Amino acid sequence: MVVPIPNISAAALIHAPMGRDAQIASALLGDAGIATLVATDLSAFVEGLGEDVSFAVITEEALRTSDLRQLSAWIDEQPSWSDLPFIILTHRGGGPERNPGAARLSEALGNVSFVERPFHATTFVSVARSALRGRSRQYEARLRMEALDEGERRLETALEAGRLGAWELDLATYGLTTSTTCKAIFGRGADDAFTYEDLLSSIDPDDLDRMREAVRNTVETGADYAIEYRTVWPDKSVHWAEIRAQLYLDRAGKASKLVGVSSDITARIRSEEHQRQLNETLEERVAVRTEELHRAHAVVMAEVAQRERAEEQLRQAQKMEAIGQLTGGVAHDFNNLLMAVLGNLELLHKHTAHDPKAVRLIEGALQGARRGASLTQRLLAFARRQDLQVGPVNLGNLVGDMADLMKRSVGSGIIIETNLPAVQVVVQADANQLELALLNLVVNARDAMPAGGSIRIALRQVSLPSEKGDLTSGDYGVLSVIDSGHGMDEATLEKAIVPFFSTKELGKGTGLGLSMIHGLAHQLNGSLKLASALGSGTTAELWIPASDENQVAKAVSPQQHVVSENQSPKRVLLVDDDFLIAMSSVDMLTDLGHEVVEAHSGLEAIEILKRDARFDLIITDYSMPGMTGGELIVAARALIPGIPMLIASGYADLPSGVELDVGRLGKPYTQQQLALEISKALSGH
Repeated sequence: MVVPIPNISAAALIHAPMGRDAQIASALLGDAGIATLVATDLSAFVEGLGEDVSFAVITEEALRTSDLRQLSAWIDEQPSWSDLPFIILTHRGGGPERNPGAARLSEALGNVSFVERPFHATTFVSVARSALRGRSRQYEARLRMEALDEGERRLETALEAGRLGAWELDLATYGLTTSTTCKAIFGRGADDAFTYEDLLSSIDPDDLDRMREAVRNTVETGADYAIEYRTVWPDKSVHWAEIRAQLYLDRAGKASKLVGVSSDITARIRSEEHQRQLNETLEERVAVRTEELHRAHAVVMAEVAQRERAEEQLRQAQKMEAIGQLTGGVAHDFNNLLMAVLGNLELLHKHTAHDPKAVRLIEGALQGARRGASLTQRLLAFARRQDLQVGPVNLGNLVGDMADLMKRSVGSGIIIETNLPAVQVVVQADANQLELALLNLVVNARDAMPAGGSIRIALRQVSLPSEKGDLTSGDYGVLSVIDSGHGMDEATLEKAIVPFFSTKELGKGTGLGLSMIHGLAHQLNGSLKLASALGSGTTAELWIPASDENQVAKAVSPQQHVVSENQSPKRVLLVDDDFLIAMSSVDMLTDLGHEVVEAHSGLEAIEILKRDARFDLIITDYSMPGMTGGELIVAARALIPGIPMLIASGYADLPSGVELDVGRLGKPYTQQQLALEISKALSGH
């Protein structure tokens, strides 16, 4: 899916003058829905750079012998919101860890990602999408900055209309920043220098100590700074100034600066001196002016608060995106490792039935490996990459069917109450995963009430007329689990869905329950909403899009499938670039009685099929260098139309745009699962 960006005209700029890198990169990005522009030389590349470029792709050799001063100058002159992402195509071994030249490019260009050639299409597109997401956030920051700048211009206009001068004093350096109006109040011109020392020297000596004492009191107590004093202009004329400000603290709680406004009250003071009989009227005018100052101080406070909230939201989104990518990649690689471990242990178990000690050791290893496989499924759930069987699910029936299981899970000290509507609430979800999510929420609620309590499970249907947060408009089923436990403070609540974060004792929880539910909800285009406070319990709401289908799916246990033991031996072509997985899979197939021919790349498999087409089945990994499993399937069916095929992958979903009508094997798989999928493929199911 292409990331929507505020600048819809943005395109990727490519400069790869040698070979076919430019055509390949442009084609891959085009297939991913990303517009591209190709520059034939470095000069054209630099001229093409601008705010409408989403990211740049350039080869290392195009930069190695070129004069980069023009490019460096463009990078240095980017506006404050912009940090254009560069993707550098290097040769294998040319990354910054092993190539000082590449490291220097990283320093020169700033926001750089390296892709070593030959690169895998999926890897390149993934890096490109990450760069596009980063650029999208920059465009959003630009819009926010423009909005803030507009607010600052409005504030400046308001201050000028009220003849108020704005100023800011840095308490660490005593650097003074003043507006043109503020300088005028002290008799200075717009281009005149006006330092803090100049300010002190302009104050009437009889008022100077009072002014310094007021500043000291504000810094020490945090009280608002408000003072009137006489000023002596360069022409020796005496005037009166009114100064108001508030103290700002840094994150450590230390006084950092004073921000305020000033006004020339000379006319008012002189009027008071000559017309004391009008004191009441003058006091009213002072009150009005004071209110104006407070309001002006408040377009400033609101703008600062808005900017801080936007920055915090951006940091949080970037952190969760990075964690999701990391956990998904780790889980995928871990699945591959577990594939070899589980396969070999399962086969070894068959040959040690006569040795009780060996059987015990192997069963222990199998149990640990299966727990590892369960862990990877939770990681993939957080990364939104687990395999889902989505269909209509009646939430009321699901809660009712799980009543006994939930009661057994929480024990006799906790009461479970249900509040189910009379009408059916049907959502589009995976029934098995939804049951697991509900059970996780109930167990979490139980653990939050060690002394006992009650858990209330509620169900309702909600219609959102417009987009709200991370939910689009439409109908949703909302499944709520509410406990009366000790609750969470705000800091804990913010980290609740982060993988491996847990408030439980060491060994009492993995910290993956809520993160798995969060990932499941987003994969179903829904959301997990948490509300909690210390001493007030926790409310967890699972929002899932409603379904308009009539046929309701039911949870099906994989153990209900039975594989025929009378299946005749078949000739199988197994393709996997990982030698450990290939060896384990070959052993499992051979143990099932099949004849196996092994290939370690898509190209090698095609050569085998060209020489010998006498195969009953092809089993291939998806992620392979040179030729993916999807590309192999297309090529193989051109050679042998209609041949049954299975594709194996550690991820739940194939990349966007890849549609293959073949059976799926989720890694890690057991020999029984392998036999089941072979049976389905051969029977045409």
